[in-house]
Amino acid sequence: MGEEKREEILRVLVKLEETMVVEGCAQDAIMIAFSGEAEGPYFHGRVLPHGVDTQKRPKGEKARLSARYMLEGEDDRGEKCRMFIENNGMEDADGVLRTRPMILTDSASLAWMEQAALTGTVEGADDGVVIRIYAEDR
Repeated sequence: MGEEKREEILRVLVKLEETMVVEGCAQDAIMIAFSGEAEGPYFHGRVLPHGVDTQKRPKGEKARLSARYMLEGEDDRGEKCRMFIENNGMEDADGVLRTRPMILTDSASLAWMEQAALTGTVEGADDGVVIRIYAEDR
């Protein structure tokens, strides 16, 4: 069988803004508001206000995250467009935060992203995190 190929289709440079925490008896809830910029071969733009990463962290376990945010910018044809991204994931055994993104867009050129098999990673950066989104078998 052939090797799986993946292409980085989007990189979101996230600037963390405000963190809110509730420490529960069985688990903690964390909400992190963020802004940022997005870039890639098919889109470049910015995170619209009120992007938020919601994490639930059961005591003694790894956190599960669910980030939801909108991007506004230009697609690969230079057309103005928006994207909605929902990015769910958790840390794996190697300590890498892996995600399963879902994208909706009003761009005709980027509509393929809505049906693509997407994966992602989240990495620490100097003033926030970097979200990388990949299309599998592309």
